[in-house]
Amino acid sequence: MSVTYQSDQGIAALAFARPAKRNAITAEMYEQFVAHLKTAAADTAVRAVLVSGEGGTFTAGNDLKDFSNPKFAQADAPVISFMQGLAAFEKPVIAAVQGMAVGIGVTMLLHCDLVYVADDATFSMPFTSLGLVPEFASTLLLPQIAGRARAAEKLLLGKPFPAAEAVVMGLANAVLPSAEVVAHATRVARMFTALPPGAVRDTKRLLRQPQVAAVKEAIMREAGVFGPRLAGDEAREAITAILEKRPADFSKFQ
Repeated sequence: MSVTYQSDQGIAALAFARPAKRNAITAEMYEQFVAHLKTAAADTAVRAVLVSGEGGTFTAGNDLKDFSNPKFAQADAPVISFMQGLAAFEKPVIAAVQGMAVGIGVTMLLHCDLVYVADDATFSMPFTSLGLVPEFASTLLLPQIAGRARAAEKLLLGKPFPAAEAVVMGLANAVLPSAEVVAHATRVARMFTALPPGAVRDTKRLLRQPQVAAVKEAIMREAGVFGPRLAGDEAREAITAILEKRPADFSKFQ
């Protein structure tokens, strides 16, 4: 199983567990993640969810082989279920990010409640360089937390940025030494075991309620563009170039 689940002392720990592939996420992994979220939601002993990646890497984003499936971003695709499930999850979600976070590995952080990052972590959303568009309501949420100019730089250019900037732009709460980030995030998650669970859930709901409809709409609006672009010539050239280990050539496109 490439997404592990362990429940202990009120904390459900989910980890991307495909380190040989830098924890690149497959359709099956999205399905596993959603199933684990449902388990955590139904377990009254679970007060918070901790998300991390094994092998010192959070996730390199979507597995490029899955991009060859034209149904990747359709309404019933596993990735859409993952987005909807995480966005609607009622209990606190804490992320511990080490190494790289790419694409959906970054945009999913917009839907976590608390995010702690390693000092050597790097973040990038290279959607346009893949001939694609951003996803997971990031075109709605990132400008709100980071400002329009910074969001445009990250989403239009796909420029990588370091852990310290992730905090400055509001994507993360704090930077810690890499060896300490998971332990720190676990300690924070455990704080929720001493708090009234109903009050925590209601507070999270109130924080997110003003944008619930807008987030749902943005997820599907982005997917409506992402899917056709994935089947288009620009994405085909970008992905083929990566697989062939050569620079992509977009000179013929208008």
